[in-house]
Amino acid sequence: MHSGVLYALIAAALFGASTPFAKTLVGQVAPVTLAGLLYFGSGLGLLTWFVFRKIATRNNQQSDLAPLTKPDLPWLAGAIVAGGIAGPLLLMIGLTLTPASSASLLLNMEGVLTALLAWFVFKENFDKRIFAGMVLIVVAGVLLSWNERPALGVPWGAIAIVGACLCWAIDNNLTRKVSASDAIQTAGIKGLVAGSVNLGLALALGYELPEAKTALTAGVVGLSGYGLSLVMFVLALRHLGTARTGAYFSAAPFVGAALSLIMLGETPGLVFWIAAALMGAGIWLHLTESHEHDHTHETMGHTHAHRHDGHHQHQHDFAWDGTEPHVHPHLHGVLRHSHKHYPDIHHRHGH
Repeated sequence: MHSGVLYALIAAALFGASTPFAKTLVGQVAPVTLAGLLYFGSGLGLLTWFVFRKIATRNNQQSDLAPLTKPDLPWLAGAIVAGGIAGPLLLMIGLTLTPASSASLLLNMEGVLTALLAWFVFKENFDKRIFAGMVLIVVAGVLLSWNERPALGVPWGAIAIVGACLCWAIDNNLTRKVSASDAIQTAGIKGLVAGSVNLGLALALGYELPEAKTALTAGVVGLSGYGLSLVMFVLALRHLGTARTGAYFSAAPFVGAALSLIMLGETPGLVFWIAAALMGAGIWLHLTESHEHDHTHETMGHTHAHRHDGHHQHQHDFAWDGTEPHVHPHLHGVLRHSHKHYPDIHHRHGH
């Protein structure tokens, strides 16, 4: 299995598994406060990991991790504002105005909007097979969330939830722009900033923080389901591009649903198995993709962990001991060849 696919499925599993645990906290903590604790726990845990790793490798002169650079910051800031601040706020507004059945259905728009932005705004390539796979995955998500005939309620609530999905879709596409950088640093900053802003908003609205045990539980759930999941998601973006990563990540509701069934001792109904079959078919279409053609790599300069493979044949302006992978700013010259590839950080060409 391609490493990017594995990263995306692990991200989906971690996020999906966190959902039943997060639901147990909903009745104890206000939604906006819970969102803040989940994000803050994610950011604090990852940045603690980042600091300890920095200390442990301080004598390593040639790290294989690429830190965020100044050109990355506008993309990261946009992702944080869209996905970490605006998205949760719109979702909280939408949930107060929209029945739960409608909200669950509408949240499936995130995958659709992510793919549409990736394909038509950021010009990521796709073909009929990938499009068909995405359709099957989206239909599966709709079936899974359709527990009853939805009543859309107040239109503004539905609009707010779709707006939240659009914010997360923008977040996903902007995060792809910084996916070559250290995933732990990127995810940690996103979590810490988004968590701080959401907690500040909760306090401004008059909500109190829960007791320490509840806050710690929320933080641990956030570290796993939001933090580590986001690290895997960023790594998948680096290798697969946005739309394909989003498609694999759409498996998250099935992990959450399956775990909920085990925790609650329930038996899945026919709709669950139909949706699972559709999801499996959609993922199979993506897994069996074979995208190969003559393509040209234009001149490009960037920084990321790399080996001297077919895409990296360059000289060094520093003493290099042959260690790979290694990180340094490097320039790609014009190269034309043909091989199987995904829309990763080196294959963002037109068709």
